[in-house]
Amino acid sequence: MRRTIIYVLTVSCALSCMLSGCKDSGRTLTSATGSIYEMLVVIDKGMWDGETGSSIKSYMGADMPCMPQMEPYFTVTQVSPQLFDDFLKPTRNILYVDINPDRYTQCKAKYLTNVYSQPQAVCHVQSPSEEEFISYYEENKEQMRNWFVRQELTRQGRFYRNYKATDTREAVQKRFGADICVPSDYILVRDSSDLVWAVNDGGSLRRDLIIWSYPYTSEDQLTRESLLKKRDEVLGKNVSGSLEGTYMGTEYKHIAPELTAININNRWCAELRGLWKMQGGEAMGGPFVEHTRIDEINQRVVTAEVYIFAPGQKKRNHLRQAEAILYTLRLPQEINQLKEVEVK
Repeated sequence: MRRTIIYVLTVSCALSCMLSGCKDSGRTLTSATGSIYEMLVVIDKGMWDGETGSSIKSYMGADMPCMPQMEPYFTVTQVSPQLFDDFLKPTRNILYVDINPDRYTQCKAKYLTNVYSQPQAVCHVQSPSEEEFISYYEENKEQMRNWFVRQELTRQGRFYRNYKATDTREAVQKRFGADICVPSDYILVRDSSDLVWAVNDGGSLRRDLIIWSYPYTSEDQLTRESLLKKRDEVLGKNVSGSLEGTYMGTEYKHIAPELTAININNRWCAELRGLWKMQGGEAMGGPFVEHTRIDEINQRVVTAEVYIFAPGQKKRNHLRQAEAILYTLRLPQEINQLKEVEVK
């Protein structure tokens, strides 16, 4: 009973810390440590070396889809609970596997932010046995991984809100009646009636953001085939290579693009992932992520895409940083809704 009381008090303190956003037992939270998309798993070493650890590593460290080279969702490391000290507690992403038959009677996961540091994401899974944890984890692992990914994307999006490229933002507002947080190191290169294009060209690394729209007529426009056809049409016409006659296209042969339905601001969004390449003879390519949503007020399809070109480099973190921009897009109906909430 005493153990249970101590545990509840600990979680209560963590929740209070999360709500205050800046204090932990009366002191200011330190900055989170570790690189983006690194995860520390706090788990007994014996379990880590067995079936449990194998399951966690194979899923949290699985290869990201639609990448030109193998790169994991998360770079995963392990530490035993006894060694989880003040040096490791500030780690930005923590999955804590807490097995204790004397304390717990069922499996349960708690999703917490800013417990020991900020910004930080902690998923604490309590279970009475290893067997029950494995069963619970297998049932909920997709939710867990998606939560950690969304936390990273949200952090990056918050950072962008403080460093915005005003010309690109104003172009998006003017053309689409929408709002978006584009980092200040992106340069606006095209502003036409139905397309806005901004570029961050760092030489060996290039990130592009392109937003376009067209009238919404039916749900048939939102299938994988229709979205890819429209992508090839729009980008093939607007994005050319350095060699005459080359143009942007989609890679279909080696890695097929994937379409996933996701939720943004409680609304449906089509997420398309794949590889782009220059058609017509130029050896250029890389990964892209595309979000397509419906402008309900103006009855238009709005697509925002980021793609990167980083030859000879790992691409996961670069792509994820660019992808975070897509989550900051607010369509007209969301802007109006936010204004109504502010008035209240």
